Amino acid sequence: MSDKVQKIIDELKELTLMEASELVKAIEETFDVSAAAPVAAMAAAPVAAGPVAEEKTEFNVKVTDVPSDKKIAVIKAVKNILGVGLADAKSKVESVPFVVVEAAKKEDADKFKEDLTAAGATVVLE
Repeated sequence: MSDKVQKIIDELKELTLMEASELVKAIEETFDVSAAAPVAAMAAAPVAAGPVAEEKTEFNVKVTDVPSDKKIAVIKAVKNILGVGLADAKSKVESVPFVVVEAAKKEDADKFKEDLTAAGATVVLE
């Protein structure tokens, strides 16, 4: 760094916040520039350069808990969701925690979760 630049930096360190604000305005008017544009461009640069996160579109519907007093209602809900017999639904419910549906679309997963939660189960989407 040149001595001239270092001297300016040292003087800038001694400015009050109000003086620094006045300096920014004066530089913007004198050189017809905006201090906001480079800051915004620099802030956006890392985002543009980084990988774009994809939104999850498929979910596993997992029952993590079934209270004993809600077991029959949850069995009925599992039976309806899976289209299986009563015995199959009952064995699923008795093996808590279990995945009811794998790789369901967001809308379907939300509906299944709503049905199971209404029946009394504790449900998570993974």
